[in-house]
Amino acid sequence: MEAKIQKWGNSLGIRIPIGITKELSLKNGSIVDISENSNQIVIKPKKKRTLEDLLSLVTDENIHGEFDFGKPVGKEIL
Repeated sequence: MEAKIQKWGNSLGIRIPIGITKELSLKNGSIVDISENSNQIVIKPKKKRTLEDLLSLVTDENIHGEFDFGKPVGKEIL
């Protein structure tokens, strides 16, 4: 599929055809990852991370201990 690169402010932009946006469930405001690979531009949709995804990244090596912010003050005291 052919598309034209056009000036957009101080950058360049490209329009993504509606068929591709529907196929990949992209909409206005969707976040994508853009990279270069072997002289090609690669655009991949970024999936929203769930809490489960983020927690799966916690390991014994990167977990930290509790933080102590001192004694309760003000309305924190019940």
